Amino acid sequence: MGKRIIQQARGKGSGTYRVRRKAFKYQLRYPSNLEGEANVLKLIHSAAHSAPLAKMKSGKEVFYIPAFKGMVEGQNITVSTTAKEVKDGDILRLKNIPVKTMVYNIESKPGDGGIFIKSAGSAGIVTKVVGNEVYVLMPSKKEKKFHPNSRAVVGEIAGSGRLDKPAMKAGKKYHIKKAKGKLWPRTSALKMNVVDHPFGSGRGKVPKSKIAKRNAPPGKRVGLIRPKRTGKR
Repeated sequence: MGKRIIQQARGKGSGTYRVRRKAFKYQLRYPSNLEGEANVLKLIHSAAHSAPLAKMKSGKEVFYIPAFKGMVEGQNITVSTTAKEVKDGDILRLKNIPVKTMVYNIESKPGDGGIFIKSAGSAGIVTKVVGNEVYVLMPSKKEKKFHPNSRAVVGEIAGSGRLDKPAMKAGKKYHIKKAKGKLWPRTSALKMNVVDHPFGSGRGKVPKSKIAKRNAPPGKRVGLIRPKRTGKR
């Protein structure tokens, strides 16, 4: 009897494919007040995030955001909707951030607490303002438009050297992946037996691309999933 392929096992929802809930004990968001100052209480490590987090306090409210490059404990940052001077760490609305400024932790819609650009060492660049839309050049090198009242943090996220040091041992890599609920190592489908995967077998190591139907079950949903076209143009 063959094994379940990865898509089937992931659909079952076992602990192998889930991040442990304990890792997500810090919820990233912005303060409810729109004007004032916030103080950096502590820089902390979170197993669920690639970047260090900053524990902030604004008035009586405590919240967490990804730390920016150069942040120190005890530092004060500005939370404002009408700030004229912009410095790293300020939490501002996109419409008040000058063009060519680096930003991160951008809200998808005003008030959702920050959705985009939250991994270590990443940042977007405000490129232009067209009517009621602000355009940001994302780390993927694609432009995305946002609501002008969406909030963001000025600067670049800390931890840019995270990938500079290689994982010298397989065990190190295993524990890194396990902390985030990632499957590792992942066996190539071509190396499997024919009963374990549609691509498996000793023959045909360079198989023709398979076209799976749109409504194919997880056991058959491999290869190209209903592509618009195939072959050379």
